[in-house]
Amino acid sequence: MRETVTNWARTITYDAKEYQHPRTLDALRALVADAAKVRVLGSGHSFNRVADPGPTGVLLSTAALPPVIEVDQAARTVRVSGGVRYAELARAVHAHGLAVANMASLPHISVAGSVATGTHGSGLANPPLASAVREVELVVADGTTVTIARGDDRFDGAVTSLGALGVVTALTLDLEPAFEVEQRVYTELPLAGLDFEAVAGSAYSVSLFTNWREPGFRQVWVKRRTDQPAVDFPWAAPAAEPLHPVPGMPAANCTEQLGVPGPWHERLPHFRAEFTPSSGEEIQSEYLVPRSAAVDALNAVDGIRAAVAEVLQTCEVRTIAADPQWLSPAHARDSVALHFTWVRDEAAVLRVVRELEAALEPFDPRPHWGKVFGMPPAVVRGRYARLGDFRALARSLDPAGKFTNAFVADVLGA
Repeated sequence: MRETVTNWARTITYDAKEYQHPRTLDALRALVADAAKVRVLGSGHSFNRVADPGPTGVLLSTAALPPVIEVDQAARTVRVSGGVRYAELARAVHAHGLAVANMASLPHISVAGSVATGTHGSGLANPPLASAVREVELVVADGTTVTIARGDDRFDGAVTSLGALGVVTALTLDLEPAFEVEQRVYTELPLAGLDFEAVAGSAYSVSLFTNWREPGFRQVWVKRRTDQPAVDFPWAAPAAEPLHPVPGMPAANCTEQLGVPGPWHERLPHFRAEFTPSSGEEIQSEYLVPRSAAVDALNAVDGIRAAVAEVLQTCEVRTIAADPQWLSPAHARDSVALHFTWVRDEAAVLRVVRELEAALEPFDPRPHWGKVFGMPPAVVRGRYARLGDFRALARSLDPAGKFTNAFVADVLGA
């Protein structure tokens, strides 16, 4: 009987001929060499068919491979295997007195899957998580291993690659000395007269949350490194108690607030590693627009907020520094990301997504590769100046398109 596999939210059932979880690197190489079509499933935290191999393909997980987290304290690097999640990585490197520069809101997601789709945290000076990668190890279509390191002409296409180049078996990341962070939440930040640059630059990482039922932001999460100067936050009132970004959800699931300092990996994510952040009853979309257009883009969403609010759980606004990765949604432009966590009603959400994309169109939005979007493939392709270079790289490593599924072929024209 064919194994039924879904994404984390149970909104996608993968249409694969078989689901494989090899336990050795040799078994993985043999499986890849023999298969006609292969896609890799990470932590399953995608909301579209980016990981779906199709009915004749193999869905492959690297989670059963022996986990590797090799820290080089002198070089300040870590080599991590493809199936490791950020929470596991963070605990290991912190034990050596080191840190990755930033984390996403969830520590539950896999390192390889996160960087492959352009996932990010927040902060004016913080680029996507892929920026920490200095070397990627891939099992390519013929079952051999290829290593592509920073400085290689192919490198800027090799990390945020949508799984279209091969199976990522290991990544080497840059580290820095461990640091502490204090997190404070503020409430009711007005949109009218918003000095977005000042608010977003008030700390190492800043996130704005709203349900769009009223203008402005219900919460602002401000994460300050304790080794950096404190900055006043005069634009909103401090919360009197811990909060969850989704109204009604328990704050116990969230990382500690109220200005209590703690290790970087216990404050930069919004959610604690030991808790499941939600039940998965959701659909997610996200769009990155130029940071210079942040206020105009927010006003555009405010103009349709009644429609958005009807199917929204929460919206998060974050900043991301520019990234050289060819397929990064933050490629070559400092960006602001508008993230929408919807209710799990696909038909209703898709209607609003179309309206939202029309409102954001003047700002050349780029969708997150792992979220739900409705933009025509030709429009998406037109937003990536190095797409042709990526296609050439994919052809050189995977000439028969073994790792190209319907999603990749459609969106990238590969």
